[in-house]
Amino acid sequence: MPARTPVSKRIRVLQISLIVAVSLVSFAALTLPIGLRRVTQVLNVGDVSQTTQNAPRDIEYVSDVRTEEARIAAESAVQPVYSLPDSAIARQQIERLDTAMQYITSVRDNSETSLEQKKTDLVALSDVRLKPETIDYLLAISATRWENLQAEALRVLEQVMRRAIHEDKVESAQAGVSSFVSLTLDEQQSALVTELVDAFVVPNSFYSEELTTAARASAREAVKPIVQTYKTGETVVPAGEVITPADFEAFQQLGMISPGQRWEDMVGAIALILISAVFVPLYFFRRKRSSVVNDPRSILVIAVIFIIFLIGARLFTNRTLAPYGYPLQAAGLLITTLFGLEAGLVITIPLCLLAAYGVPNALDLTPYYLLSSLIGLLALGPARRFLGFLRAGLAISLSGLVVLVAFRLPFFPPDWLGIVQFVGVVLFSGFAAASLTLALQYLLAQTLGLTTALQLLDISRPDFPLLKFFLRNAPGTYQHSLQVANLAEQAAEKIGADPLLTRVGAQFHDIGKALNPTFFIENQIPGNVNPHHDLVPEESAATIIRHVTDGVQLAKKYRLPRRLHDFILEHHGTLITRYQYNQAMEAVDGDVSKVDIEKFRYPGPSPKSRETALLMLADATEARARAERPDTDEDLRALVRSVIDSVQKFNQLDDTLLTLRDLTLITESFAVTLRGTYHPRIQYPSPNLPDRDLTIPAARKEE
Repeated sequence: MPARTPVSKRIRVLQISLIVAVSLVSFAALTLPIGLRRVTQVLNVGDVSQTTQNAPRDIEYVSDVRTEEARIAAESAVQPVYSLPDSAIARQQIERLDTAMQYITSVRDNSETSLEQKKTDLVALSDVRLKPETIDYLLAISATRWENLQAEALRVLEQVMRRAIHEDKVESAQAGVSSFVSLTLDEQQSALVTELVDAFVVPNSFYSEELTTAARASAREAVKPIVQTYKTGETVVPAGEVITPADFEAFQQLGMISPGQRWEDMVGAIALILISAVFVPLYFFRRKRSSVVNDPRSILVIAVIFIIFLIGARLFTNRTLAPYGYPLQAAGLLITTLFGLEAGLVITIPLCLLAAYGVPNALDLTPYYLLSSLIGLLALGPARRFLGFLRAGLAISLSGLVVLVAFRLPFFPPDWLGIVQFVGVVLFSGFAAASLTLALQYLLAQTLGLTTALQLLDISRPDFPLLKFFLRNAPGTYQHSLQVANLAEQAAEKIGADPLLTRVGAQFHDIGKALNPTFFIENQIPGNVNPHHDLVPEESAATIIRHVTDGVQLAKKYRLPRRLHDFILEHHGTLITRYQYNQAMEAVDGDVSKVDIEKFRYPGPSPKSRETALLMLADATEARARAERPDTDEDLRALVRSVIDSVQKFNQLDDTLLTLRDLTLITESFAVTLRGTYHPRIQYPSPNLPDRDLTIPAARKEE
């Protein structure tokens, strides 16, 4: 096969320009709030609200600010945690008190010292500071009374030290010692016991940083997240009130403030757009058989559809239900209808990612857009019937509901009214996408000359006016076109071309012959004079060649899709009318200089797609097979190979992207189809039968 013709510089420039333009518009749609979001105002914490701020929509969200405030309050409410009373300290203090009282007893019982010396010794006690009047009373009481007071002092100190005494509560504990003294003692005895015990009351419970921290953490964790709700029109902040952090958070959730653009948001948007700008062209450019990217009109239409649906989606991002009802899925369905499933799938992926990027509910909106769009495309099928669009709409709605159950319901459980609302908007989205696709594909097909499967099916019906005109004026050519259509369609399925487009294009490729049907042998009645006999070769060739331009005129008159014009113009390419050219050469004894070969050449161009190339091969093959009537399968294959070699010889397949493997499959397909058309037939006997009794015997009649 000849080398593939490189893409023209003009097409390449257009491709790059569209990629850049779509990227810039996408960046603006993702980052610029102007025209894409509600008018916002600048509000800050600590400002006084000049007007009453009301909620523009229903909302329910987990308030991080209020939750944190509640947790801080819970932490603050936790009192410092102290260790349990230390019994070792209590025992130590009781021992010290007992030791001190033993010393006092020894001083009291020492008969060798004077009273003054005893008083001096008691004043010198280091553990307890006794008052002078207490010392006088202590030396004056009897030994029995002193023993009772010692036992009471030890008892009271034990009771006091059993309780938790914090470092800052020692004085309070000492002040309460008297309440533990037995009421059977008189005032002086009680004062003595209290004075003895007070000296030995010390802290026995100390502040624990670890326990306090653990208690505060437990209190913080016990606070559940606070869910804040607002109804449409509910007051968030009255006029004249200071805006608190909780109010500011509510403004952010409701989209009532302008947060400004962060550089992180800008970089994120650029990264997503760059990966999309690389993914789409890289895929198409590596698909060498994709004719979409090399057609200026096609890539321009795809770019416009992408931009319109993206901007439309961004207009609804700050609403609660509207994003789920927006029929973004129609973009993929429309591109699939116009340019095939492959184009629809490749464009749908970046469109869905960009449409939901950066919005608060992106966690569920992104899979909702993406999965419902992809499932809708697969459910659409070849888009040849209204039922296919209805099926796609139903698939979008059902898959959308399933996605929301998986990605939204566990995280944002709505009430029953919310569930009903979501079901309603999702059902609307699916059928709106299908309806919009039906309307737009018809509109674009009519205004831009694009070709859709529904349109091809409609014009291929036998009652289509142009086909009726064709059948009535040139029945032989009409039958020839049907045979060619059958050949080409079968081969198109084998090599992965568009079978429907190929078949319909083949049906209309020779409609120009209907204006001068008698100039073509398939329409001539045997025995009549061939009109070419009265014409010179140049005029005869011009009449034959004119069926191409006549066909285009008829196609325009009957508003055939522009894609079918290619089949009319390219089915003979730039070949010549060989029979008339040979006649002209014979008339001048083979002198090439006396014959202008361009007068015998079809206007072309040569085929630019696999579909029109199939038509050229099928047209020539059917004509030769009808003339030569090959007997065997090998003869059929040889005939097809001869046609292909002849067409290749004149470089008619250079721009068609057909491979050697394709040509092999085409050869086999043509041979199989022709075998069924020109199979050997039974030779029936002559209808002149000998006279004989053909009546049914009586016996047979009775059976």
